[in-house]
Amino acid sequence: MKKVYSRIESIKGNVISVRATDVAYGELAQVTTRFGVSLAEVNRLSDDIVSLQVFAGGRGISTGDEVRFLGNPMRVAFGDELMGRIFTGSGEPRDKGPALHENLIPIGGPSVNPVNRIIPREMIRTGIPMIDLFNTLVKSQKLPIFSVSGEPYNELLARIAMQAEVDLIVLGGMGLKYDDYLFFKDTLEEGGSLQKTIMFVHTAADPVVECLMVPDIALAVAERFALKGLNVLVLLTDMTNFADAMKEIAITQEQVPSNRGYPGDLYSQLASRYEKAVDFADSGSITILAVTTMPGDDVTHPVPDNTGYITEGQFYLKGGRIEPFGSLSRLKQQVNGKTRADHRAIMDGMIKLFAAYRDTLEKKSMGFQMSAWDQKLLKYGDLFEKEMMDLSVNIPLEGALDKGWEILAACFEPQETGLQTKLIDQFWPKKV
Repeated sequence: MKKVYSRIESIKGNVISVRATDVAYGELAQVTTRFGVSLAEVNRLSDDIVSLQVFAGGRGISTGDEVRFLGNPMRVAFGDELMGRIFTGSGEPRDKGPALHENLIPIGGPSVNPVNRIIPREMIRTGIPMIDLFNTLVKSQKLPIFSVSGEPYNELLARIAMQAEVDLIVLGGMGLKYDDYLFFKDTLEEGGSLQKTIMFVHTAADPVVECLMVPDIALAVAERFALKGLNVLVLLTDMTNFADAMKEIAITQEQVPSNRGYPGDLYSQLASRYEKAVDFADSGSITILAVTTMPGDDVTHPVPDNTGYITEGQFYLKGGRIEPFGSLSRLKQQVNGKTRADHRAIMDGMIKLFAAYRDTLEKKSMGFQMSAWDQKLLKYGDLFEKEMMDLSVNIPLEGALDKGWEILAACFEPQETGLQTKLIDQFWPKKV
């Protein structure tokens, strides 16, 4: 039995400090107050001074309250009974279902040894043309969705959760508004996808320490299911809220701040989560899609800036659409040559013509006279935005490829597309 400490040295916001020995970083403790018992987690060790982040907050705690260390780190229940359930950031039921305390597994462990990994080789179909056709999502990939507040990134994640061809969705929400939490719950329930989804949700009203736990809990559960042979897609929103929670705690502990007040280990903290993405050689896989909002639409902000060095591309969500320029899947070449013979050609050719369309739009806005070629580009760009970029478009990859040929045929002559003759002979729409 661990020793009980009956004196708290300091209370700063949600962080308390006690003098204790034989305590490990990340260890859980119980804080007993006159209002009840709260869980706390060790987040700093300095000689015999142990700092703990109290889950329920520091309100109501006094220096004479008891602290009992439990001798184990934060753990979460694991098993098939998690399917279709919704939990808090500390693993407690949010859906009024029974609490789960069997088969507990630790969270926040190391990433998988590279020896056990294989090179990514399979795509994940989502039914979204701007992903499947132009920036294919690959099993075991780690990709952020860069966005600004107000963009429909939660709607995009919910749609991916319903349509992605994977065995299991693990959704981690950080700093969600309650309405956003209900949106995810209702959308997945109505779409019939809740039974293959596990949700860990931290709302803006919940203790800040739970925000830090959401990615670790989600990824720990995902890893165990992947080891059982399932292909798991982990959806996280919003990693900027996660970083802000880190900053809040660092300020409370009077740590020396780094860029814009974030702690100096921001990169390492983000990387340790993203590097959990893996395709196991003899079992399943973990793929990570994580929203990262950019304050002021500033991609040089520390959170997206560090994220860009860790991940394998990014999706830019702008104007309610996935922007073709700036979005990138660095692993798409691993798979889009194995889908259909025209995939790479359509991907490259349509983006090249869309870039010419953007140039034509700029010329038009400056009052230049439009040539016949410019008129074709304007028609093409309008069709591309409506038939490909609009997030309401929902078609499989083969349908998107066929749609691409239809758009090209509606705007250009075959020789104007720059595509290979053999592909044109095979795929160009036949006139009825």
